[in-house]
Amino acid sequence: MRPTVVPGPARRPPRRRFAAVAVGLALLGTACRSPSAASSATSASVVASTTTTAVKPTTGTSVAGSMRAKRYCEVLLVHIVNGQASADVYNSYPLNPCPAEQWTKLDAHAIAKAEGVTLAVLNGPRYWLMDGVEKQGGAATLPKKTFGGIAMYRQASLAIGPLADAAKPYLPHEVNRATVFTFDTGHQVYELTTPDGPTYVMQTWSQQKDPKLAEADLAGLGARLHLPAGWTYRTRTLDAPLRVVTTTTPAEVLQDDLGNSYSQETTP
Repeated sequence: MRPTVVPGPARRPPRRRFAAVAVGLALLGTACRSPSAASSATSASVVASTTTTAVKPTTGTSVAGSMRAKRYCEVLLVHIVNGQASADVYNSYPLNPCPAEQWTKLDAHAIAKAEGVTLAVLNGPRYWLMDGVEKQGGAATLPKKTFGGIAMYRQASLAIGPLADAAKPYLPHEVNRATVFTFDTGHQVYELTTPDGPTYVMQTWSQQKDPKLAEADLAGLGARLHLPAGWTYRTRTLDAPLRVVTTTTPAEVLQDDLGNSYSQETTP
């Protein structure tokens, strides 16, 4: 099946563009979180259960299947040192589907205070697009926290970089997650291609900026995006599995201007 390609507008791109797991807009105080996250009031019921516990995954490689369209959310605990930001990423998948009633009550300021970090970022709700993930387990432990009744594993660490870049879309960031993401044969994928070669495949779509955005809308999403010059958005149906392997190297992850997240495709 021939892919549908939507070219980016012929305009000069910004010097650098933003990325990765919905961090930047929240770092700069804009709408990259749930409405309740902006409240500065501390709620004991929201942050009382944030004790870390060690959880041992199965020895070897753990595999979670049937992920596509599954809802999740994240809490990012952000540290800033000498203007450089990094984050520990806590993810509700596969523990729970991020219940809306609990998620909307979370207070990012209260969580940051309770955790002793510079910032807490609420990232969600989001929905997976890959069909499965293989995560390196071994004897390592996965720290676990509970935020306002929502249990989460620490699934990754994220290098954000200078705060000046944090709110810019289309700028890749490194994510240390030790995983293989698999998109199955016969399923549609949504990709960003760049003039200098790398292709990025959408791994999750977000309802943070458009609460009504659904998987059925993604094929035509290119018309809504403000792509850098020379970039294109395309939809194609896979005739073979697509695997994004980042078990020994960091993943390169970016976001578009609607908050959807993409991983750079890796060489088989």
